[in-house]
Amino acid sequence: MPDQPRLAKPIRRVVVKVGTHVITNKDNRIVGKILAKLVEQIAYLYEHGICSVLVSSGSVIAGKEVMSRGLKATDKITRRQIFSAIGQPRMMRHYYNLFQDHGMRCAQVLATKRDFDLGKHRENMVNCYEGLLAEGVIPIANEDDAVSLSMSTFTDNDELASLVAELVKADMLILLTDTDGLFNGHPEDPNSQLIPYLSVDDPVEQYIQKTTKGEAEGRGGMESKLRVAKQTAKLNIPTFIANGKKDNIITDIVYGKPEGTKITR
Repeated sequence: MPDQPRLAKPIRRVVVKVGTHVITNKDNRIVGKILAKLVEQIAYLYEHGICSVLVSSGSVIAGKEVMSRGLKATDKITRRQIFSAIGQPRMMRHYYNLFQDHGMRCAQVLATKRDFDLGKHRENMVNCYEGLLAEGVIPIANEDDAVSLSMSTFTDNDELASLVAELVKADMLILLTDTDGLFNGHPEDPNSQLIPYLSVDDPVEQYIQKTTKGEAEGRGGMESKLRVAKQTAKLNIPTFIANGKKDNIITDIVYGKPEGTKITR
């Protein structure tokens, strides 16, 4: 881990979004060692006065690990609800044990899109997050897939992470994926180069490669991440797209090491 840095602007709150592809292997199985490394970095930040909110995907994959065979439901939405409902406590058990190893506590915060609407729903969310952070508890956010209606469903957890970052007045949003950031071509093309920095007005959408996803895989992709990153950066919250499988990626970004793609206003 890096030494405590001298930062131009003190970083006090960070929202970290972890995509499904970060925490799973090629067989779509949850990898405990990766979760442990992510938690270790969040614990390190906490010890140095920086609070984190973790937006974690993986519940649907975790549920499918249990119910991959013999599931009677055939409706796509119902299957996702079942996987999510079963997978949520499995993911929280992982995180609870890992944070406990560092003498820390975590809490699950499930939300639907309407919880961020102006009014009492939003006020309730603010009270929840502020209360947890004041007690030194790490909030772990995810969409409440089991009960979300189509009109109150997030596009993906990237959108949820952006809304949470705005809600808690974060100093930084980090979107972790399985690539090093945004490239000016296909990431696997040796001629492609990483775009280390861009502003919200830079027209880089043409570089994004289309992908297809399986039933239990995350709904987001680079297109979503770029859109969300630009939206969040417009709120004066610097946003990073980076490789969550790299060692110390969270702490490196927080402490100013050039990593991934940085998007600013």
